[in-house]
Amino acid sequence: MPASVASSHSSRPEDLIGRLSSAQTPYEGKLKALRDLKNQIIGNRTKKLAFLKLGAVPSVVAILASSAAALGGGREGREFHEAFLIQSAAAIGSFACGLDAGVKAVLDAGAFPILFTLISHPNEKVVDASARSLKMIYQSKVAPNYDFLQEKNMEFLLSLLNRENENVTGLGASIITHSCQTTVEQKVLSEAGVIKRLVGLLGGSLIQRDASLESLAAVIKDNPEVASRFIGPENGRELSVLIELMKDKCPRTRLLACMCLINIRNASMSSLQDSVIKNKLVLILLELLDDPGQVGDEAPFVLSNLISEKEDLHQLAFDTNVVEKLCENLDKGSFRPKRVEGIFLALADLCSKLECCRERVLNSKVLAFITESLAHDSAEVRGAACIFLKNVSRSVKSLSAGTFMKEEIMVPLVQLLGSSCTFEQVAALGAVSNVVVDFKADKSVFTQCGGVKQLVQLSKSIESTIRVNAVLALKNLTFLVNNRCKEEILLELSTPTLTSLISDPEASVQEQVLAFVRNLVDGTTNSIDYLFGEDALLLHSIGRQLRNTAKAEVQVQGMYILSNVASGNEHHKEAVMSILFGQGGNATESILVKFLQSSNSQLRTAAVWAVVNLTLPSSPGSCGRVTEFRNAGIVSQLKNMMNDPCLDVKLQTRTALRQLMTFGDAST
Repeated sequence: MPASVASSHSSRPEDLIGRLSSAQTPYEGKLKALRDLKNQIIGNRTKKLAFLKLGAVPSVVAILASSAAALGGGREGREFHEAFLIQSAAAIGSFACGLDAGVKAVLDAGAFPILFTLISHPNEKVVDASARSLKMIYQSKVAPNYDFLQEKNMEFLLSLLNRENENVTGLGASIITHSCQTTVEQKVLSEAGVIKRLVGLLGGSLIQRDASLESLAAVIKDNPEVASRFIGPENGRELSVLIELMKDKCPRTRLLACMCLINIRNASMSSLQDSVIKNKLVLILLELLDDPGQVGDEAPFVLSNLISEKEDLHQLAFDTNVVEKLCENLDKGSFRPKRVEGIFLALADLCSKLECCRERVLNSKVLAFITESLAHDSAEVRGAACIFLKNVSRSVKSLSAGTFMKEEIMVPLVQLLGSSCTFEQVAALGAVSNVVVDFKADKSVFTQCGGVKQLVQLSKSIESTIRVNAVLALKNLTFLVNNRCKEEILLELSTPTLTSLISDPEASVQEQVLAFVRNLVDGTTNSIDYLFGEDALLLHSIGRQLRNTAKAEVQVQGMYILSNVASGNEHHKEAVMSILFGQGGNATESILVKFLQSSNSQLRTAAVWAVVNLTLPSSPGSCGRVTEFRNAGIVSQLKNMMNDPCLDVKLQTRTALRQLMTFGDAST
């Protein structure tokens, strides 16, 4: 029987699973098969996926379950069953380690509650293996969240944190890191004494220390109340411990100590604000960027959290050559996707405010990596590259030089607009919105690679976030462009689509589409004529929206459109008057008086501009319009605005009154 002898010792995945699943396989054979399987998949993603495909996880979990049941029932063979528990728990942890598909398979097979039960097993080796397995599961985003609000769950969590076993306390900390996401959960954990226990673990083993630091960061993040409690007078020693851990010899400990201190700093702006601490944080993170492993992958994200929206820290990072270090890391290449994502996000933060940072980034030739990154296999890397491109393209100097309006950038960027991932689409739209502002370059590059068609399609999305960003990009695309470009856009964006967007249920969409129309009619009289096609359907839609909306931001854009139209010929001016006073010319129904009296200075400015453009002395119909303004009380209202607190309103009001004086007494 040579074939059967070979199969009993074969390490092929099919044979191993067969031996694990067979009731005929003796204990020793199953135990050996379990060890062989575990050893094959440790650190080997390809092998894990192969075993997952063959259905190995349910077989392993079945062994875990039967051995746990056997020991619970007091059957003989304790030594064998405990060995099975240790090996099967270890194999389950290996499947879960760094692989979401593995975690899902483990959860689907029912291993989760069994592993939690085994945390109370009398054999410490079983407890160790089970705790390590659960920690691996909790490192995945697909792991279930722990409900801290249930009293029995909180009691169990505290019991984990109070155990002597470092893997069990590490499990408790991992549960907190994974599941603590709301301010309510943070407060409940803090009030239950979890922070005090986590601080106590900072003096424990390396495993306990690092797990505790990560959990503390999660409990404190963006919660001023919890952060203030942590850094209160009675906890000064704890803060000193964290600062001391920034100097630890272990890179991961230094990283986590930085992360914890940054979360405290961000949540409580009165703490850790001195320049010495800020400088230390930047320099330590700068050093950790060179770590070849997980620490180096995570360091850019922690750096990004430190500097985000803080101009003083952008300047500090600039002065300490952080920009160069990040760009050098990109230049090295061959990094895991997570590190590339983090570098782009950190560079995006640095480019968000300071032109000196943007200039240094562009001088470092980072744009050479953009094309490749926009087409990366990882959606996270593609999204981060878009966010970086959005911020680096805020440079007016580079936009004027046509730095970004190039086919090698625009083609992959436009392709991302068609992504099935909302996050990626929003990130790509953000980049497009800035890049298409381009003051100098020929925007036909964007049109030719299908950009306008994609934006119009996205403006019809059921997602309001997508709609508003798509229309924002269209608005920026029409900024200071010639009529030929405007006509190309209007070929894709039909009048019915525009009228639908003008009455969109979201005020933010209404505002952006009216701003688009404002750009559209800015320029020559021919531009204004775009509103008069199809029986002036667009103009009438704008008029209706102005009368119906209560949103000042929408009213501002609508009035600026009317101001632009009022700068045209007599036909255009009379069309504006019919909107402002209604078809019957009823002065008492004029929306103009209401806008002139608005508390919004931008709306008052736009309304006065309309009056100025409608009463130009060189226009033949101005005299009649001035009469209408007097009858409606608009001249009197303008007199009241001569000392308006807004300088723009004041200047334009005086211009309007000077023009009105040319037609007679303006005291009415």
